Parts: sequence; structure tokens; C-alpha cells
Amino acid sequence: MIDSYKHIGLRMALVEHLRKKGIKDENVLAAIGAVPRHFFLDSAFEEHAYQDKAFAIGEGQTISQPYTVAFQTELLEVKPGDKILEIGTGSGYQAAILVYMGAKVFSIECKRKLLVRAKKTLALLNMKPTLLFGDGSIGLPSQAPFQGIVVTAAAPAVPPALIEQLDEGGRLVIPVGSLEQQRMLRIVKKNGKPVVETFDFFAFVPLTGKFGWKE
Repeated sequence: MIDSYKHIGLRMALVEHLRKKGIKDENVLAAIGAVPRHFFLDSAFEEHAYQDKAFAIGEGQTISQPYTVAFQTELLEVKPGDKILEIGTGSGYQAAILVYMGAKVFSIECKRKLLVRAKKTLALLNMKPTLLFGDGSIGLPSQAPFQGIVVTAAAPAVPPALIEQLDEGGRLVIPVGSLEQQRMLRIVKKNGKPVVETFDFFAFVPLTGKFGWKE
């Protein structure tokens, strides 16, 4: 894969677009500007990789639009060294953004073909988050607690296991609602209890598994 001056220019334009849409965290914007999103898409979509929209990546899944990735990442308030759990690896793009920001990333994917492809793409970028196959709705208790957990699929309700696996002061960012539309929530653990903040409406593919939608 080639990351050309043209690609870099398109990323810089995307960063300015996201800034105008309200993304303020300069570390998030720097990551969006640095990670080549076209690596994570089929070559047929390469010309469109830096448009602010989602694309199908196979297995009924999508790569989220850049604004959604930036919005969720900003809510996570990532600091270098944070241990972050991602539910729904998908293309691997969100994991790459988190790795670039200095997080120690664990990511769970339930579609094995996507996981294999994401591993190959991330290896091209010399990024090595821990990618795992399994039911992300139950989290990863063996590695808890996490300073941040980001769910990149629509949940019918907040999985209790994910709140349990948050560190004190940790942040869970998750879209919750119907299959058609969800509200983005940030749940911060304060004095051992979850404090919920509500943000904009989004539309994600369904979260499956024990605490997700039934397939």
C-alpha cells in the first residue's frame, strides 16, 4: 500500500472538516491526520477513503465515518499509556487511531474474516494492538480494569460486564437504543458508581452476543 502526498492532503482536508464539525481534541485530530484510512478499505473505495462517510467492509459490517470515530475517541479522553478495550474491531481503523494516541489497545471482533484482515492491515502500519476473536459484549475480564472502553456497535442496553471492567475514573463510550437509531452515551465510573452522560444520535450496526442483539 502507498501513502502518497495526495492521500496526506486529503487527510488534512478531512481534519479541517472534522474541526469545523466540532471536534476539538487536537490529539484526536492529529491521529486522524496521521493514520492512512485508505489502507483499511477495499482498493475500489480508495478515492473516497477521506470522505466523511461510512463504507461496507464485508460480513455485514462497516468502517465508521471519520466523524463518528473522532467523536467516540474524543469522549474517551485518551492519555498515553491508557489501557483501552474496543468492542468491534471491524476494519481495525479505530484501533489504529487509539494506538497512534499511545494507548495499550485490546480489541474484540466476532467476525473471524474481519479480524484476520485487520491484523494484516495493522501489521502494514507496524501497529500491534491485541486483537481477539470472541463475544465483545462480555468484555475482557482477564485484562480489566480499563481506563477506557469503546463500543463500535449498537447495544440494546449497556452491558453490565463493561461497567464492571472500568477502572475508577474510567470511561465507557457506547451507542444505545433501537436497531435504527442510538444515543451515544459516556459512562464514567465515579466512586465505584456509573455516571451517565448523553450525547447525539448515531446509527451503528448491531452489537451481538450475550448482552447484545440476538442474531
